[in-house]
Amino acid sequence: MKISLQFPVLEKCTYLNTANSGLLSTTIAAWRRKHDVEFMDLGSEFRLNPGLFFQTVRENLASLFNAKPANTYLVPNFSFGFNTFLDGLDSSHKFLLLSGDYPSVNYPVQSRGFECDFVELGSKLEERILDKISTSKPTAFAFSLVQYVSGIKLSDQFLKTLKTAFPDILLMVDGTQFCGTAPFNFEDSAIDVLISSGYKWMLGGYGNGFVFIKDAAKGHLYNKRKTNSLPTEPFLQGKDHLLMAFEPGHLDTTSFGTLNQSINHLKTLGLDYIEYATQTLTQKAKAAFAERGLLSEAVLERAEHSTILSLSLSPQMVQKVQQANIICSARGAGTRFSFHYYNTENELNKLLEVLDGK
Repeated sequence: MKISLQFPVLEKCTYLNTANSGLLSTTIAAWRRKHDVEFMDLGSEFRLNPGLFFQTVRENLASLFNAKPANTYLVPNFSFGFNTFLDGLDSSHKFLLLSGDYPSVNYPVQSRGFECDFVELGSKLEERILDKISTSKPTAFAFSLVQYVSGIKLSDQFLKTLKTAFPDILLMVDGTQFCGTAPFNFEDSAIDVLISSGYKWMLGGYGNGFVFIKDAAKGHLYNKRKTNSLPTEPFLQGKDHLLMAFEPGHLDTTSFGTLNQSINHLKTLGLDYIEYATQTLTQKAKAAFAERGLLSEAVLERAEHSTILSLSLSPQMVQKVQQANIICSARGAGTRFSFHYYNTENELNKLLEVLDGK
């Protein structure tokens, strides 16, 4: 099937902006319409067994990323999940953060009064992170696995090296710019908690996200609540203190049903295929942008990179890109382009022609 039949917006523009928002497919849009009609026709009967519905979503997520369903929580977005996680931590934790990371990572930590230290993004990042942990001795490191401006990615192998050297540090990760781009085994990773929104690379639309937590990390959360009684109402049976914290009220079946449909779609394609397709195109783009002197040294030095590239373009060139109907985003001091599996080499070539003034 022609990809643009699933994503009609691709017929209207050159869409290099998944880092801003993933696309909604025609198949999932049809599922959403059917879902709303069922609600319209059935009223309260529509949600007779929501617990089973949401457990199916948890299990599907856990299966995709090899997490434990019992340690998987459904949240409206990354920010809700991360703020909820932070509220459950003891205030004595000392954090390491990356300067210039996504505001939804750094601000919640700083605003709660946790002691913080920082590492600047840039060259030799991994080396400087290890040095800072050694000297500053933080108990927690919160960061985006893929940086939203530059696309710099901390590798799974580096995080395992870090965790081996500092086994007691809590690694808290924003996976929003990563999840859906490559295979990922949460239980085998060094990460203690991964939180992500579903609307970017997961192609799950807005209003949904998820939290994965390792067994050991759960012991750090909401310890004062563990001795308190839980509600006894029948419709809340089975919810422990963590589920009551991360999922305190109704969840939207349309939003999480959309995410569930997108997970099925990603499974059908295969995350191995998605990684191959996106990395093949991104590496071609990186080489072409490097030839034109448009990438930072911090990006050029890295052997492994994400599906996001930020270019240093003049205002006049940005205007030409926009006039060519190429959709991208201004982020930081650069212009950000991002490549998902539905993007093609022809689209990259169109962008290069504009950059070359053709």
